[in-house]
Amino acid sequence: MISIKILGPGCSKCRTLEARVRDVVTKNNIQAEVKKIEEIAEMMNYGIMMTPALVVNEKVKSYGIIPKEEQILTWLNEGIN
Repeated sequence: MISIKILGPGCSKCRTLEARVRDVVTKNNIQAEVKKIEEIAEMMNYGIMMTPALVVNEKVKSYGIIPKEEQILTWLNEGIN
């Protein structure tokens, strides 16, 4: 199972990224645990400078942007292998 974390305080971009990730997971029947992390102290552990951030299997894949669905799917497929 893939571990996915959305890091962000709850802004509109953070909510958009979370919805997009959940949509990709559902559409592609990916076994994943999606968590929303809003605590600043926990976000700082990942060394990000901007939110929202996407973490797949404890690796930061993006921050400060909302990646396209195709890119998210690519990262999730890498996490499966």
